[in-house]
Amino acid sequence: MTQQESSSEDGRPKEANAGRRGRSRVSKADGRASARRPAAPPLPEPVVPAWWEPTGGLPAIRITNVRAICTAPDGIRLVVVKVETSEPGLYGLGCATFTQRPLAVVTAIEEYLKPLLIGRDPNDIEDIWQSSYVSSYWRSGPVLNNALSGVDEALWDIKGKRAGMPVYQLFGGRCRQAAALYAHASGADINELEDQVQKYIEQGYRYVRCQMAVPGYSTYGSRGAPRTGSNAERARAGDPRERIARQARQPWEPTPYCRMVPRMFERLRGTFGDEVELLHDVHERIPPIQAIQLAKDVEPYHLFFLEDALAPEDIDYFRIMRQQTSTPLAMGELFVNVNEYLPLVRDRLIDFIRVHLSDIGGLSPARKLAAFCELFGVRTAWHGPGDVSPVGHAANLHLDLACYNFGIQEQHVFGERTREVFPGCPEIRDGYYWANDRPGLGIDIDEQLAARYPFPEHPLNGAWPPVRRRDGTVIRP
Repeated sequence: MTQQESSSEDGRPKEANAGRRGRSRVSKADGRASARRPAAPPLPEPVVPAWWEPTGGLPAIRITNVRAICTAPDGIRLVVVKVETSEPGLYGLGCATFTQRPLAVVTAIEEYLKPLLIGRDPNDIEDIWQSSYVSSYWRSGPVLNNALSGVDEALWDIKGKRAGMPVYQLFGGRCRQAAALYAHASGADINELEDQVQKYIEQGYRYVRCQMAVPGYSTYGSRGAPRTGSNAERARAGDPRERIARQARQPWEPTPYCRMVPRMFERLRGTFGDEVELLHDVHERIPPIQAIQLAKDVEPYHLFFLEDALAPEDIDYFRIMRQQTSTPLAMGELFVNVNEYLPLVRDRLIDFIRVHLSDIGGLSPARKLAAFCELFGVRTAWHGPGDVSPVGHAANLHLDLACYNFGIQEQHVFGERTREVFPGCPEIRDGYYWANDRPGLGIDIDEQLAARYPFPEHPLNGAWPPVRRRDGTVIRP
């Protein structure tokens, strides 16, 4: 048989088309039975025909709509994707939050991914991810990956709901009851920082990230707004324009910071001993050679990890850093491509992977990354700040529960309005995240309530304002 003879006019193998035709035939008895039932509405046809019929032992369903929902209950720009299906009441939610470029993500979802997805079988998560990933030809990047993540997580949510199981059960079941969290302690000075650490210890936390201001400088993670002054002064300090102006007035210099951090941890260990695990985020702001020295200088204080000591552009320096210090290293918050984190894990140059799930494309690639890391002794520490939606935090938690090589989870305490908009938020108790064990991701969204909290006005539309050295040079944020 020639190649031409073995294929049909549309290019598919004849056997595949025969199967499609065969499934469309019904017996006379089936026909009489269906005549007595009301006809189901026709399923939408995909623009690009699928290579196979919807399968899986359950009634066939199709994707009927894909929407981006924008909301900011606590002032942080969140983007959530809702994938609707032909089964009444069955939909999934996914996180696509890229706070600094949210409207670009919305365009990618509704103008480019949606036409590819209408009519597809939502069961085909892997095929949908792979075909969507290559659909832009130029691949990767935070905008396209966040759009893809919103769809991917929503499809896992749908699959869990159809199965009647939490998503972590689909990943192999639980390895633990709950996920340990680290809290964020920060202060304008060491006394304020110690008060914060003590507060978290009393709440049951065993892991605390510690950040402290360098006087006169724009220090990442420290308290920036004044704690004293009139109500009007505090209101001005919280205004976006005032915050941008204040940051522009405060420069950044790496050397005073690198001198402060070891002294900070010396004081904290003297106060709290070794019972609490301490973490710190450099946030890629210092030159590589100073980062190497800093990792050596904090070694006596036994950090749980030192985060983002290097920028993604400087990751080759991890080889030098690893040779000179045993300080545990966490990296990956800014990664958007497998080729950024693959060498670090393969060569055992880091100890914790810190990726932002939606920035690498959602649960599907994150599951593969976690499995790869397990083989090389690298633990997970998924990014979990306020600019991850509650849906994204739920996705983090399902991976935390199912991955053997879980390390730690960054916490964010949801505000009251956010919890109202997103019923089913993961619960925090005694320094741990607890899932609610509902099917799917276990979280929902009240769209009417979400619409009451549109994106706030911002002079840069959410963009990160520049951070500069004393001579005016812009640095990485």
